[in-house]
Parts: sequence; structure tokens; C-alpha cells
Amino acid sequence: MTELERQAAELVTAWAPTQRWFGGKGRQATFSASPLAALPDAEAVTIWTLRAEYADGEPETYQVPLVAREEPTDTLEHVLLGTVADGGRTYWIYDALHDKDVTPAWLRGIRDDEHDGTLRFVRYADSPDDIPVDEPSLVLTAEQSNTSMVFGDVAIMKVFRKLQPGINPDIEVQGALSKLGAKHIPRLLGAVEGDVDGGTSSLAMLQEFMTTATDGWELAKASVRDLMAEADLHAEEAGGDFAGEAGRLGEAVAQVHADLATAFGTREASADELRERAQAMQERLQRAIKVVPELGEVADALADNYAAVAGLTDSVTMQRIHGDLHLGQALRTVTRWVLIDFEGEPMAEIDARREFDSPLRDVAGMLRSFDYAGHHRVIEAGYDQQLNYRAGEWSDRNRDAFCAGYAEAAGADPRTHLVLLRAFEADKAVYEAVYEARNRPAWLPIPLASLTRLATATDGDTSS
Repeated sequence: MTELERQAAELVTAWAPTQRWFGGKGRQATFSASPLAALPDAEAVTIWTLRAEYADGEPETYQVPLVAREEPTDTLEHVLLGTVADGGRTYWIYDALHDKDVTPAWLRGIRDDEHDGTLRFVRYADSPDDIPVDEPSLVLTAEQSNTSMVFGDVAIMKVFRKLQPGINPDIEVQGALSKLGAKHIPRLLGAVEGDVDGGTSSLAMLQEFMTTATDGWELAKASVRDLMAEADLHAEEAGGDFAGEAGRLGEAVAQVHADLATAFGTREASADELRERAQAMQERLQRAIKVVPELGEVADALADNYAAVAGLTDSVTMQRIHGDLHLGQALRTVTRWVLIDFEGEPMAEIDARREFDSPLRDVAGMLRSFDYAGHHRVIEAGYDQQLNYRAGEWSDRNRDAFCAGYAEAAGADPRTHLVLLRAFEADKAVYEAVYEARNRPAWLPIPLASLTRLATATDGDTSS
């Protein structure tokens, strides 16, 4: 490592762990940084990796693209790592993903199917003209675990910050579904991969940008606000009734599940597998009780539900699924619903995200999201019994509409598999309870109320 690289490495190890996308905050770690490769067609850009060695777990590797400038740049001040000196000259080091002058180099590499030693660019689009190399980039600020930038209104590139060996499931799934001509996903345009830690890792993906699209979470919240503004109306009477959209979203999710089954196949779960999954749910519940003691009040009933999963004799179909589905992962365009972010659970290892699972897990994730959307105003406005009742009414209406839409497209209603659906929803709500207790205690009543409902539901109760 040269003196200049040593200085840059010090900047990376000091700056990267403070960023939003760094997942190891609060853990004792030893950091090391090294250059991976220079970006072709962008001499000032080098892709670095940061390795975090933890005292309490497996190491992690993060991607940090850097650009060196000979003069300070005001528009990049918010992503300045610091300066380095070489031969009497000073260079300002910035996060390259925010530099509009160099980001088109990633797209040119994809357009040209560039293979430059450590880095490999892959074009999935049929034509080089589909890659918008002349469009300016804009970094999206809502991203948490990765960094995404939009190129004009044409394409969006997601740069994976945390790197793991193998192809990222988002690329794998969207590539396969794009070949099928799937209607309810963005078209995959390209990807970047590199040799990291002795293996191949996905570094970035480029996909179709859904112009004018709005995510389902925002649309659902707007519907709830409209309802709450009219004190004497039921959910179906409010001008912003969301049930029609919820039904169409259910149809879209069912179609994506059908496309995933076509692309990757299906299999039936074994009895041993169902017992193992039920046991894992029970273990997560016991760990959660240590963080949220209130869960002890419903623990026995939930344990009975999990035990019922272990005892299922009906066939349970397993396949590739989304893995982290909620309203924020669904975009409503002018013509259709589109599902995004097929990475799966961000904290899980890539191999685990590729495992087959029941589509009901995705359904349960969306049901939990409708529950949150309905009750968010109750939390924000302060608890009110009438507001809480109407929030529950909105949630039930839209959960039912989603399931009905799913049934219409799939030919089978997910609510007919109540034991498994309730178990998946309870498992998700237990996770939410731990998250809220640690991060947003005011929101804890949402998952706790749901778990009480799930624990007391009867066999004929389809609202769960």
C-alpha cells in the first residue's frame, strides 16, 4: 500500500462506520480498508472496501467508492471524508456516488459489457441504447442499507454497501423475471460484480425507474388521513378508500409469486422442515420476551399456534418469495403495481435469502403493513378510542381486500391456510415488538395489539 493509499485508508476507516448504511454501529470492531479497483473510464474514482472484524460475530465487508478532487467541491461537502497529501499536492476525497461528474462511468461500463480484471459489468438490457449514459444522477436520500441514484427518469442504480459472496438475490430474481417478461417488477438493465475477499460479490444493479410511481405506504397513509378527517364515516365511505388498490395489489403479489414459481420451481415442505420452522418461531418468541416482557401474556397461545404448524398434515408448497414484503416495497404506477427490492431480509446471509419459503410469509408481511398503516395516525395523534376503532376498521377492510385480490389471481385464498398464515404474522409481529421496544417505544402498542388479536382468534376468524 502506497503512502497515498494509507492516508485514504485512514479516512475510510474513520468515516464509513458513521454512515447510515453501516450496519455494525454500537459493536466493538477493528477496521481495515483497502482499494479494490479503479473504476474504468473514471481515473479519479477508486472502489474501496472496508472490513469490520467484530468481537461478537462474523466479519463484514462494505463497499466505499471514492473520488479524488484537486480542489474542494462545495456540492460534495456533505460527503467529504477528508484530504490526503502527495508530492506537495492536496486531494479532497469524497464519496463518489454523490459526484454527478463520475457516476455515468458505471453506466458506460454496463453499456459496453466492460470486463476490467477485478470488476465486471454485465448488460441485461437487450440494447446498449437502453442504458441512459447521458442522464445526470441524483442520489435518493431515503435509502438505509444501500445507496441508490436515479439517472434522469429512466433508470435507477442501487449500489450495495454491505457485500456478501455470490450474486445478490435482487439481481438474480429480477434477472430471471425480466426474462419471463413479468409485468409487476422493474426490468433489470445491468449489474456490476467484483472479486472481493477471494470470491465474487455483487456490487451494483441497474433497473428500470418507475416514473411517477408512488409507494404503497404513502398511498395507504393518505387514505387513513382522509378517513380520520371525517369523524362520522366508515372506511368504505371515505373518499380516499384504499380497498380497491389493496385488492389490485393482492393480485400483483399473487402474479409475482406465480412468476417466481415458473422461474425457480417449487417443492413441498417435509414434516421435519415444518417442525424446524415452528421451533425457530418459538425460539424467537422466547428471546423476544426477554426484551419485551409484555409478550409473556400471549406466549402460551402463540406457542400453541406454532405447535399447530409443526403438526400440519396438509401439503405446504415452498418456492422463492420476496422475503421482506411490505407496502413500502410496492410502487403504484399509472397502470399497475410493481414490487421492488427482492434482496430479502437485509440482515440474513445471502444463501438464507435464497431458500424456498411459503408465499404466505409474503402475504403475512403485507398484512402486518396494512395494520401499521391503519394505526400510525393513532400513535401520531395520541391514543383515542374512536380513532383506534376506526384504524382497526380500515386495517381489516384493506387486509381482507388484499387477500381477496390475491385469491382472485392465485385461484386460492390465503386465508384458508389460517394456521400457517397466523404463525407467519405472529412471527413478524414478535420481531416488530422487539424493534419498537428498542427504537420507537411509542409504536410498541401496534404489534402488541396484533399479537393479542392473533392469540385470541378463533378458527373461523378470517380477519387474522
